[in-house]
Amino acid sequence: MDFDNSFEVPLPPDQAWKTLMDIERIAPCMPGAELTEIVDDKTFKGKVSVRLGPVALTFQGTATFEDIDDAVHTATVKAQGADAKGRGGANANVGFHLEPSDAGSSVKIHTDLQLSGSVAQYGRGAGMIQDLASQIIGQFANNLSKQIEADQSAGGDVATAAAEDSAAMPSDAAAPPPPQPAAAPAQVGGMAFKVLWNQIVRSIGGLFGKKG
Repeated sequence: MDFDNSFEVPLPPDQAWKTLMDIERIAPCMPGAELTEIVDDKTFKGKVSVRLGPVALTFQGTATFEDIDDAVHTATVKAQGADAKGRGGANANVGFHLEPSDAGSSVKIHTDLQLSGSVAQYGRGAGMIQDLASQIIGQFANNLSKQIEADQSAGGDVATAAAEDSAAMPSDAAAPPPPQPAAAPAQVGGMAFKVLWNQIVRSIGGLFGKKG
């Protein structure tokens, strides 16, 4: 199945691109995701926990960046994963690119997703998968925005403190490195209910549409 999503990043494209390509930094912003290994600068292993209808799934797999073009801010990612309990797997080809926007940058995403095994039955409704993807990306964008705001705030505080300290420190004294703020934790609460509710509304709407 194919579907499209987008989200905003409160940074200009050049800065937004560098942030999005820093996987260690942004991984904690993704709901239900955990980065477990960095194979190289383009290949990463991790696990993602999601809920399809009443079933909770945990996929363990690998994501590899392909066709990266830093100049025009585009890239594709090939991801493969299998449910930890052997109930099937998922393969995805994801393409994304950045465009300037009023908020800073708009990230456009196109996903080609294939599910196999029992997982394919759990997620057989394309609408449910799209709703789940929209919920996850929406929460990711919110967490990322909060992280960027925290980084900018911390950067300003560090700069002010450094300026004050430099007046009191000897000119040959080395300044300590600025502290790195912790990434905002991903929140998944309420997502399953929202996805289920959207699916119910879509089904009711289709039923009345057929009667009319």
